[in-house]
Amino acid sequence: MLSIFDIFKIGIGPSSSHTVGPMKASKVFVDTLIERQILNHVSRVECDLYGSLSLTGLGHGTLRAVLYGLSGESPDTISLETIIELPDRIESQKFLMLGKKIKIIFDPKQHIRFNTKSLPQHPNGMTLSAYDEAGTPLFQDSYFSVGGGFIETAEEISLKNSQTADPLEIPNKFSTAKELLSLAKQENCDIATLVYKNECTLMDAKQVETGIEQLLSLMRESIEQGCKNTGILPGGLNLPRRAAKKFKKLLEKGKPSPDSLSTMDWVNTFALAVCEENAAGHRIVTAPTNGAAGIIPATLAYYEQFCENSTPAGSKTFLLTAGAIGMLFKQKASISGAEVGCQGEVGVSCSMAAGGLAAALGGTIDQVENAAEIGMEHNLGLTCDPVKGLVQVPCIERNAMGAIKALNACRLALDNDGEHMISLDQVIRTMMTTGKDMQSKYKETAQGGLAVNFVDC
Repeated sequence: MLSIFDIFKIGIGPSSSHTVGPMKASKVFVDTLIERQILNHVSRVECDLYGSLSLTGLGHGTLRAVLYGLSGESPDTISLETIIELPDRIESQKFLMLGKKIKIIFDPKQHIRFNTKSLPQHPNGMTLSAYDEAGTPLFQDSYFSVGGGFIETAEEISLKNSQTADPLEIPNKFSTAKELLSLAKQENCDIATLVYKNECTLMDAKQVETGIEQLLSLMRESIEQGCKNTGILPGGLNLPRRAAKKFKKLLEKGKPSPDSLSTMDWVNTFALAVCEENAAGHRIVTAPTNGAAGIIPATLAYYEQFCENSTPAGSKTFLLTAGAIGMLFKQKASISGAEVGCQGEVGVSCSMAAGGLAAALGGTIDQVENAAEIGMEHNLGLTCDPVKGLVQVPCIERNAMGAIKALNACRLALDNDGEHMISLDQVIRTMMTTGKDMQSKYKETAQGGLAVNFVDC
């Protein structure tokens, strides 16, 4: 059973699977060296990247993520100064402080290798190896970045596939939408209340409240920063930031009424702002991934700024409900673009946002499920085809489109009585089978779609 703090995590851009995951894996590798008391014997570390991590690793920041992790940094605590200066320093000086404790020679061009083949367990694989001064292997392990910043070892993947029971003792376990709705009806409460009770068995209620507020605060902050910052995004596409200019124009016009089509311009701008911050490598909330990080904050901002009678409690309901929907996709399908395409990132986030908004606006649990189903149903088959392997084109605009779809999915559901033909469970299964059928060139390898049809003038 997952927590909403598994689905929503504080991280850095541009990619949860290619930046946050490899960074965490590299940090886990170093922590293991420390735990086994072999760190002081390490003279050399090598990293092999496989599959999608290799094919789009440079554009997605995988190389620098490995450097951060080996240097003992974590995605949720690394400073902006370190984000900016550490990769250049290691590149020029050819050494790093392993786990912030010992100095080893490290040349990224020599010690990080890009292998186009994939490891059998998952498209996003990496192997880290440590050697002593004589070249004797000290420790080696493979890690898999399975989407949303989640990482697993080969042993954990094998164990997960063989497990039939969830060892966590929580009051309301669910892995399908049918189970979730049945529990909510049985407890006579909404989805947010049900999830909140679960969270309070995993940690102290005060920690839950603090964690929720931190997530909401960072979502708002990423919009605010994205609406201020200007310039060209890094990576080589020379893509200019747009959110700040759009935001300035919108302020000059003044805020429209809630039902005006002009609210779409604001939602678009909010989504662009977050995604531009992500593309710049700044701190954002994975929601549930970095590539789809703009949809939920933009939809939340729509609720908070344009919906009458919006409340802090409603924002909390939004996040808890969206988190529950994210858990369903994570448990029964995938949120990895390398595994199922962008339907697993933008599609899942759209579904989460639609359900969260429906709940915040007072929808019934059946209407919430309907909104989430509509949000994914009309993203089925969405490919992941980043131009030059960067989380910029079409990713940034795709988040704006995902946010607008979430709003419309919510409106369609709230205008209905909750009865609908296709269930959320059915659409989750369909998304997974569609992803399996999708050719690998359309799944974050930058070998198909817009990534190859884009002409660099």
